[in-house]
Parts: sequence; C-alpha cells; structure tokens
Amino acid sequence: MKSVVLLGRILFSAIFIESAIGHFSAQTIAYAAGNGVPIADIVVPFSGILALIGGISVLIGYKARWGAWMLVAFLVPVTLMMHDFWNMTDPQASMNRVMFMKNISMLGGALLIAYFGAGPVSFDHSRLVSPTVKEPQAMWAPPTQPNGIRKEPERKPVGIF
Repeated sequence: MKSVVLLGRILFSAIFIESAIGHFSAQTIAYAAGNGVPIADIVVPFSGILALIGGISVLIGYKARWGAWMLVAFLVPVTLMMHDFWNMTDPQASMNRVMFMKNISMLGGALLIAYFGAGPVSFDHSRLVSPTVKEPQAMWAPPTQPNGIRKEPERKPVGIF
C-alpha cells in the first residue's frame, strides 16, 4: 500500500510540473494581464517557479510540506484571479466554474500534503527512519491516542501570573 502514496504524489504533482513551463510564455503573460493580473510580466513567471518547485518537491517527497505550501501559494491567487466565473457569462462561466472547482480540489490535496507530509515512500520519510526500524509507517503519521483520536499538544498558560 505504500506505493499508493507515491502514485498519488506523482499524479497530483504532474499538472503543476507540466504547466509550469507555460508560465514563461508571452501568450500566457498577456492572457493573465488581460484578466487584470497586476505586473503580470513578473507575477506569472514567478507563479510558474512556485508551481515547478512545489510540484517537484511533492513528487520526490523532499521537503514536501514546504512544496505543498508553495502550491497553496500558487493556487489561491490563480484560482481567484483567473477563474472568477462569477464575473463571466456563459459559455466562459461554465468552463471557468469547472476550472475553479478543479483548483479548489487541488488546493485540498495540497493542504493534506502540507499537514500529513509526503508519506512512507519519500526522501522526507527516509531521513526520519533509522535503518533498524522494520515498519516505518507510524513514523510519518500524526501522533494518536489509543482510541485513534489525534493527540493535541499540551498548552501551557501564558502570562505573568
């Protein structure tokens, strides 16, 4: 089952890596500028860098949490500025609603990776596990109590008293 996590990371990151190159084209920059993106000649290539580095990070599972946050930083403004279907009329609105929802679902996936990490088949996981550990699955999961509920860290009171 460990390979399922790797397959999920490969499929999830593919769209970001594949589309990143297009963010450097004059056509894409002009399209974004036409949609009201400020300083598109700087912001659009920067978004391509975020998508590429974040996608590669998630793909190989190296600093995947940071990579996932980079993808979140990419997805939020792109989704709101480029797929604002509420400001459009059909047929544009219908297609942009689909694109908006696609980006929202990818945002959900990025947030899951930001929280849980890359999983057992990753560089992040291999750095945490000693060679003597036989079953490393529990090493990457959040800590839980015996009843299966996630254990919250103890909070110490803050103040002068």
